[in-house]
Amino acid sequence: MSDDIVISVRGLKNCFGDQVVHEGLDLDVRRGEILGVVGGSGTGKSVLMRSVIGLQTPVEGEIHVFGENTIGRDETEATEIRKRWGILFQGGALFSTLTVSENVQVPLKEFYPRLDPALLQEIAAYKVVMTGLPPEAAPKYPAELSGGMKKRAGLARALALDPELLFLDEPTAGLDPIGAAAFDELTASLQKTLGLTVFLITHDLDTLYAICDRVAVLADKKVIAVGTIPELLALDHPWIQEYFNGPRGRTAVASAKAHAVAEDVTEDRG
Repeated sequence: MSDDIVISVRGLKNCFGDQVVHEGLDLDVRRGEILGVVGGSGTGKSVLMRSVIGLQTPVEGEIHVFGENTIGRDETEATEIRKRWGILFQGGALFSTLTVSENVQVPLKEFYPRLDPALLQEIAAYKVVMTGLPPEAAPKYPAELSGGMKKRAGLARALALDPELLFLDEPTAGLDPIGAAAFDELTASLQKTLGLTVFLITHDLDTLYAICDRVAVLADKKVIAVGTIPELLALDHPWIQEYFNGPRGRTAVASAKAHAVAEDVTEDRG
């Protein structure tokens, strides 16, 4: 497998009882890109992510991450791979009985149990600020945070181990348009600064237009197309056309164009 391919999925089949979710699914994620993953309800976007990170065992197929097979590995081998990625689950999935700082420290304590407590606190404080939260958010509990702050706290935890690969599952779901746009900008900024590869599941067309380098479309139990949005728009698949050319798609295009114009104006003034 090429060094440029961080995730390679071949012939994936996932089933829940008699229900076949994926069959013959293939996908490559390139190093350093933000790949958006879209599809209708029930197409198995989260199941695909869970298969890649080892929370779902497929019936058939191969999955390689960083060139290593992730299916059927022993715990020691799997741990070495897991150290290299971070995950933001839907809603942040924070531990409600832990503070933000303690949540961020969870993966650090799991993989590096001998780290000095003072260093753990220092790392957590840095990750909190890195994701745009104020320092005073660190000792707060999830119930004391807004929805947007919970997402950022979850992202801080996902970045705790300085990962090369970041999984984001519906990161802007439930956020207002301003909050969603701010999270998109944060994601893009971190991706560039840290050199991340990002696997991003989303329904948010604004996110796809704003920050995704390519988009993978799930339908008919597999990935039916992968490419830039203009490349996808050239295809005649009915779901793709309805999704990208529907009312919400047209709004997202207008928003992306307005944002580009605003950036050009800002650069000219600078």
